[in-house]
Amino acid sequence: MTYASLKPASKAFVQRKRLVFVRVAAALAVLLLFLTKPALSEGSNGHEMLEFVGFWLVLACVAGRLWSILYVGGKKNEELVSTGPFSMSQNPLYFFSTVGAVGIGLAYGSLVAAAVLGVASFLIFRVTARKEAEYLLGKFGPAYSAYIKRTPRFWPNPLLYRDDDQLQFSTRALKRTFHDGLYFLAIFPAIELIEYLRQAGLLFPAFITLY
Repeated sequence: MTYASLKPASKAFVQRKRLVFVRVAAALAVLLLFLTKPALSEGSNGHEMLEFVGFWLVLACVAGRLWSILYVGGKKNEELVSTGPFSMSQNPLYFFSTVGAVGIGLAYGSLVAAAVLGVASFLIFRVTARKEAEYLLGKFGPAYSAYIKRTPRFWPNPLLYRDDDQLQFSTRALKRTFHDGLYFLAIFPAIELIEYLRQAGLLFPAFITLY
């Protein structure tokens, strides 16, 4: 189903609900780490490679979200933003967040964790994006219909990139997004702490091995 076939919504989607859900999901993901362990042992070449790739994916997530919020911060649901990252994807914030979720799974040292976190994030943001699209279609009508016809819903297309000569942004929204990005970065010390405690025998053995 395309967004153009959605029924207009009368009220804007409440972002606070999404943020609460994402933060709860992040907390549950950390708790899950206590019950599992990666099949690749800490210090092995395979584990170190996954950690390296995961680290850079999380950095790309944080940088991408900050870049996106420069364009939409303070204007979400009020203006139709279609330049910068929003010229390549209708939902760049959700795309970069999903990249970060995959990165967290890889940083843990597990392809299975990366796949599960990536798919879960994609499905969560897919529902959120649909609700937002219903509202924006009702608010902006034909202009939004034209935008979604030329712009990919999720996966960015760099060939579509276009920008404005000048940009105004909200420092408050940028600061809030930076704080949200710390949730992604905080996963790294949490993973390292859990691995250290388990190797030192201070943490109960994991019940599940993730490959």
